[in-house]
Amino acid sequence: MKASYGKLMMWYFLLSDAFTFAGFLIAYGTLRFSVPTWPVPDFVFQAVPFLSGHYPLIFVTIMTFVLIVSSVTMVRAVQEGHRENRQGVVYWMVLTIIGGAAFLGCQAYEWNTLINKEHMSLTKNPFGTHVEAGTYIEGDDHKIKAGDTFKAGDPFLIHQKDGDYQLLKYTASDGSPGQQQFGPKAFGALFFFITGFHGFHVLSGVIFLIIIAMNVFSGLYAERRNGYEMVEKMGLYWHFVDLVWVFVFLVFYLL
Repeated sequence: MKASYGKLMMWYFLLSDAFTFAGFLIAYGTLRFSVPTWPVPDFVFQAVPFLSGHYPLIFVTIMTFVLIVSSVTMVRAVQEGHRENRQGVVYWMVLTIIGGAAFLGCQAYEWNTLINKEHMSLTKNPFGTHVEAGTYIEGDDHKIKAGDTFKAGDPFLIHQKDGDYQLLKYTASDGSPGQQQFGPKAFGALFFFITGFHGFHVLSGVIFLIIIAMNVFSGLYAERRNGYEMVEKMGLYWHFVDLVWVFVFLVFYLL
């Protein structure tokens, strides 16, 4: 199809990377549907910076929108490259870099919230599902000391931290204390590994975008008169990263 050697090699790389992500997501789906309970995304991903309360999936929607917009700016950079417009290429690439950096910042906030506030780790998943109804029970958090007694109508145990038990008020339909279990351990490991692997791709892309934008600004590619093919190859990679995020968003945040 008259593709240059460089673009052909980029397509080979993206194809192999697609198989890698497909393997990870298939493994996630296999484990996801092999256990009776799984964390509910609306409950897990509900934090928004500078806002108190519960806003299910609002923040990750913003993250996704930022990444998609960065893909649009990358398209514009490639278009300006075909026109041999050096200033236009630099302008749109800088906007793409800002979008990629913003996405990484959002992902850092999400990880910080899950690790430091929700105490999720590779081996512990605090987001269990209520064993009676299969849904999460919401209420006002408070703490009592270890050793306190429980009776019907009292709060039920979620997890322990610093010698205290964090509890949530709930009474089962039969009048007995409700029960809460930890979620499957695999959820934390899969989430951090797959989203971290994708985040590594975004970080690598931002670094390469910066390098290529500096080369464009210096006039390095203008001498080649090939429609800024390096920018186009970088655009292929960036669109692939955005496309992969659509599937990650689907399996982790929507299913």
